[in-house]
Amino acid sequence: MNASAKALIIDDEPQLRRLLRIVLESKGYEVYEAETGNLGLGEAAFRRPDVILLDLGLPDMDGIDVLRKLREWTETPVLILSVRDQERTKVEALESGADDYVTKPFSTPELIARLAVIQRRGKTSDDPLLKLGQLTIDLAKREVSAGMEILKLTPIEYDLLRMLAKNPGRVLTRQQILSQIWGPNAREHGDYLRVYVSYLRKKITNGGVEIRNEPGIGYRLLVPESP
Repeated sequence: MNASAKALIIDDEPQLRRLLRIVLESKGYEVYEAETGNLGLGEAAFRRPDVILLDLGLPDMDGIDVLRKLREWTETPVLILSVRDQERTKVEALESGADDYVTKPFSTPELIARLAVIQRRGKTSDDPLLKLGQLTIDLAKREVSAGMEILKLTPIEYDLLRMLAKNPGRVLTRQQILSQIWGPNAREHGDYLRVYVSYLRKKITNGGVEIRNEPGIGYRLLVPESP
Protein backbone atom coordinates (compact mmCIF):
# COMPACT_ATOMS: atom_id res chain seq x y z
CA MET A 1 0.00 0.00 0.00
CA ASN A 2 1.26 3.45 -0.92
CA ALA A 3 2.20 5.27 2.29
CA SER A 4 0.59 8.44 0.98
CA ALA A 5 -2.86 6.85 0.71
CA LYS A 6 -5.33 8.62 2.99
CA ALA A 7 -8.32 6.97 4.66
CA LEU A 8 -11.19 8.78 6.39
CA ILE A 9 -13.25 6.88 9.00
CA ILE A 10 -16.73 8.29 9.65
CA ASP A 11 -18.09 6.32 12.62
CA ASP A 12 -19.38 7.24 16.08
CA GLU A 13 -17.89 4.21 17.88
CA PRO A 14 -14.52 5.22 19.42
CA GLN A 15 -13.40 1.62 19.91
CA LEU A 16 -14.07 0.72 16.29
CA ARG A 17 -12.32 3.86 15.04
CA ARG A 18 -9.32 2.94 17.19
CA LEU A 19 -9.26 -0.59 15.78
CA LEU A 20 -9.62 0.63 12.21
CA ARG A 21 -6.84 3.17 12.72
CA ILE A 22 -4.46 0.46 13.94
CA VAL A 23 -5.33 -1.84 11.03
CA LEU A 24 -5.13 0.86 8.37
CA GLU A 25 -1.94 2.44 9.64
CA SER A 26 -0.31 -0.99 9.63
CA LYS A 27 -1.09 -1.10 5.90
CA GLY A 28 0.46 2.29 5.23
CA TYR A 29 -2.61 4.51 5.29
CA GLU A 30 -2.65 8.01 6.72
CA VAL A 31 -5.83 7.91 8.82
CA TYR A 32 -8.33 10.63 9.72
CA GLU A 33 -11.48 10.27 11.83
CA ALA A 34 -14.90 11.87 12.25
CA GLU A 35 -17.61 10.86 14.71
CA THR A 36 -20.57 12.54 13.00
CA GLY A 37 -21.82 12.94 9.48
CA ASN A 38 -21.29 16.69 9.35
CA LEU A 39 -17.74 16.40 10.68
CA GLY A 40 -17.13 13.63 8.14
CA LEU A 41 -18.28 15.80 5.25
CA GLY A 42 -15.98 18.58 6.42
CA GLU A 43 -13.02 16.24 6.77
CA ALA A 44 -13.69 14.74 3.35
CA ALA A 45 -13.62 18.19 1.76
CA PHE A 46 -10.50 19.28 3.67
CA ARG A 47 -8.43 16.06 3.66
CA ARG A 48 -9.38 14.76 0.20
CA PRO A 49 -8.97 11.10 1.24
CA ASP A 50 -8.30 8.25 -1.18
CA VAL A 51 -10.98 6.10 0.47
CA ILE A 52 -13.80 6.65 2.97
CA LEU A 53 -15.12 4.11 5.49
CA LEU A 54 -18.66 5.18 6.38
CA ASP A 55 -21.00 3.95 9.10
CA LEU A 56 -24.74 4.28 8.47
CA GLY A 57 -25.83 4.77 12.10
CA LEU A 58 -24.42 8.22 12.83
CA PRO A 59 -25.78 10.43 15.64
CA ASP A 60 -26.59 13.53 13.59
CA MET A 61 -27.66 12.16 10.21
CA ASP A 62 -28.12 8.88 8.39
CA GLY A 63 -25.05 7.54 6.62
CA ILE A 64 -27.02 7.28 3.37
CA ASP A 65 -27.56 11.05 3.48
CA VAL A 66 -23.82 11.56 4.07
CA LEU A 67 -23.11 9.33 1.09
CA ARG A 68 -25.50 11.26 -1.16
CA LYS A 69 -23.92 14.57 -0.14
CA LEU A 70 -20.47 13.17 -0.87
CA ARG A 71 -21.57 12.02 -4.31
CA GLU A 72 -22.64 15.56 -5.16
CA TRP A 73 -18.98 16.51 -5.51
CA THR A 74 -16.63 13.52 -5.20
CA GLU A 75 -16.14 10.04 -6.65
CA THR A 76 -13.83 8.97 -3.80
CA PRO A 77 -14.39 5.24 -3.15
CA VAL A 78 -16.74 4.70 -0.19
CA LEU A 79 -16.95 1.46 1.78
CA ILE A 80 -20.03 1.16 3.99
CA LEU A 81 -19.53 -0.42 7.42
CA SER A 82 -22.81 -1.17 9.16
CA VAL A 83 -24.69 -3.58 11.43
CA ARG A 84 -27.67 -3.26 9.08
CA ASP A 85 -27.70 -6.33 6.88
CA GLN A 86 -31.10 -6.05 5.19
CA GLU A 87 -31.02 -6.38 1.42
CA ARG A 88 -33.10 -3.22 1.05
CA THR A 89 -30.54 -1.17 2.98
CA LYS A 90 -27.62 -2.57 1.00
CA VAL A 91 -29.35 -1.84 -2.30
CA GLU A 92 -30.16 1.72 -1.20
CA ALA A 93 -26.54 2.33 -0.20
CA LEU A 94 -25.15 0.90 -3.43
CA GLU A 95 -27.61 2.82 -5.58
CA SER A 96 -26.74 6.00 -3.67
CA GLY A 97 -23.11 5.65 -4.71
CA ALA A 98 -21.40 3.29 -2.27
CA ASP A 99 -18.64 1.18 -3.81
CA ASP A 100 -19.12 -1.77 -1.47
CA TYR A 101 -20.82 -2.80 1.77
CA VAL A 102 -19.37 -4.74 4.70
CA THR A 103 -21.59 -5.88 7.55
CA LYS A 104 -20.34 -5.55 11.13
CA PRO A 105 -18.71 -7.52 12.65
CA PHE A 106 -16.18 -8.14 9.88
CA SER A 107 -12.74 -9.70 9.60
CA THR A 108 -9.64 -7.58 9.09
CA PRO A 109 -8.53 -9.48 5.95
CA GLU A 110 -11.97 -8.98 4.38
CA LEU A 111 -11.88 -5.26 5.13
CA ILE A 112 -8.41 -4.76 3.63
CA ALA A 113 -9.31 -6.83 0.57
CA ARG A 114 -12.47 -4.80 -0.07
CA LEU A 115 -10.57 -1.53 0.29
CA ALA A 116 -7.91 -2.67 -2.16
CA VAL A 117 -10.56 -3.66 -4.71
CA ILE A 118 -12.50 -0.41 -4.65
CA GLN A 119 -9.29 1.62 -4.90
CA ARG A 120 -8.15 -0.39 -7.92
CA ARG A 121 -11.52 0.20 -9.52
CA GLY A 122 -11.04 3.94 -9.24
CA LYS A 123 -7.72 3.68 -11.09
CA THR A 124 -8.90 1.41 -13.92
CA SER A 125 -12.42 2.55 -14.73
CA ASP A 126 -11.35 5.18 -17.31
CA ASP A 127 -8.67 3.14 -19.10
CA PRO A 128 -9.37 2.69 -22.86
CA LEU A 129 -8.04 -0.88 -22.68
CA LEU A 130 -9.23 -2.91 -19.70
CA LYS A 131 -7.19 -5.96 -18.69
CA LEU A 132 -8.78 -8.13 -16.04
CA GLY A 133 -7.45 -11.62 -15.45
CA GLN A 134 -7.02 -13.14 -18.90
CA LEU A 135 -9.64 -10.82 -20.39
CA THR A 136 -8.81 -7.78 -22.50
CA ILE A 137 -11.62 -5.36 -23.32
CA ASP A 138 -10.94 -2.85 -26.07
CA LEU A 139 -13.46 -0.10 -25.38
CA ALA A 140 -12.78 1.66 -28.68
CA LYS A 141 -13.31 -1.44 -30.82
CA ARG A 142 -15.95 -2.99 -28.52
CA GLU A 143 -13.87 -6.15 -28.70
CA VAL A 144 -13.21 -8.72 -25.96
CA SER A 145 -10.51 -11.37 -25.97
CA ALA A 146 -9.44 -14.13 -23.59
CA GLY A 147 -5.76 -14.70 -24.26
CA MET A 148 -5.51 -14.98 -28.06
CA GLU A 149 -9.18 -15.82 -28.56
CA ILE A 150 -11.64 -13.14 -29.66
CA LEU A 151 -14.93 -13.71 -27.85
CA LYS A 152 -18.18 -13.48 -29.78
CA LEU A 153 -20.49 -11.44 -27.59
CA THR A 154 -23.87 -9.99 -28.41
CA PRO A 155 -24.23 -6.20 -27.95
CA ILE A 156 -26.06 -6.69 -24.65
CA GLU A 157 -23.49 -9.21 -23.38
CA TYR A 158 -20.72 -6.76 -24.26
CA ASP A 159 -22.47 -3.86 -22.52
CA LEU A 160 -23.03 -6.02 -19.43
CA LEU A 161 -19.40 -7.14 -19.31
CA ARG A 162 -18.12 -3.59 -19.89
CA MET A 163 -20.24 -2.26 -17.03
CA LEU A 164 -19.01 -4.95 -14.65
CA ALA A 165 -15.40 -4.63 -15.84
CA LYS A 166 -15.33 -0.86 -15.34
CA ASN A 167 -16.35 -1.52 -11.73
CA PRO A 168 -14.23 -4.56 -10.78
CA GLY A 169 -15.11 -5.95 -7.36
CA ARG A 170 -17.97 -3.50 -6.92
CA VAL A 171 -21.50 -4.77 -6.36
CA LEU A 172 -23.83 -3.37 -9.01
CA THR A 173 -27.49 -3.67 -8.15
CA ARG A 174 -29.91 -5.25 -10.57
CA GLN A 175 -31.64 -1.91 -11.08
CA GLN A 176 -28.37 -0.11 -11.81
CA ILE A 177 -27.57 -2.67 -14.51
CA LEU A 178 -31.08 -2.74 -15.93
CA SER A 179 -31.27 1.05 -16.09
CA GLN A 180 -27.95 1.43 -17.90
CA ILE A 181 -28.44 -1.39 -20.40
CA TRP A 182 -32.21 -1.45 -20.98
CA GLY A 183 -33.23 2.03 -19.85
CA PRO A 184 -34.66 3.65 -16.69
CA ASN A 185 -38.01 1.85 -16.86
CA ALA A 186 -36.61 -1.65 -17.31
CA ARG A 187 -37.61 -3.39 -14.08
CA GLU A 188 -39.56 -5.94 -16.08
CA HIS A 189 -36.32 -7.14 -17.71
CA GLY A 190 -35.06 -8.83 -14.54
CA ASP A 191 -35.45 -12.28 -16.07
CA TYR A 192 -33.50 -11.15 -19.14
CA LEU A 193 -30.64 -10.03 -16.93
CA ARG A 194 -30.34 -13.44 -15.28
CA VAL A 195 -30.31 -15.11 -18.69
CA TYR A 196 -27.65 -12.79 -20.11
CA VAL A 197 -25.47 -13.21 -17.02
CA SER A 198 -25.71 -16.97 -17.50
CA TYR A 199 -24.72 -16.70 -21.18
CA LEU A 200 -21.89 -14.30 -20.39
CA ARG A 201 -20.46 -16.54 -17.68
CA LYS A 202 -20.16 -19.38 -20.18
CA LYS A 203 -18.42 -17.20 -22.76
CA ILE A 204 -15.81 -15.79 -20.36
CA THR A 205 -15.09 -19.10 -18.63
CA ASN A 206 -11.45 -18.97 -19.81
CA GLY A 207 -11.01 -15.34 -18.83
CA GLY A 208 -9.84 -15.91 -15.29
CA VAL A 209 -12.61 -13.74 -13.81
CA GLU A 210 -15.88 -14.59 -12.10
CA ILE A 211 -19.31 -12.96 -12.15
CA ARG A 212 -20.50 -13.37 -8.58
CA ASN A 213 -24.19 -13.22 -7.72
CA GLU A 214 -25.01 -11.23 -4.57
CA PRO A 215 -28.42 -12.72 -3.65
CA GLY A 216 -31.22 -10.21 -3.63
CA ILE A 217 -28.89 -7.36 -4.61
CA GLY A 218 -27.05 -7.79 -7.92
CA TYR A 219 -23.70 -8.85 -9.37
CA ARG A 220 -19.99 -8.13 -9.11
CA LEU A 221 -17.00 -9.09 -11.25
CA LEU A 222 -14.27 -10.76 -9.22
CA VAL A 223 -10.74 -10.42 -10.56
CA PRO A 224 -7.78 -12.46 -9.26
CA GLU A 225 -4.96 -10.66 -7.48
CA SER A 226 -1.90 -9.96 -9.61
CA PRO A 227 1.02 -12.25 -8.77
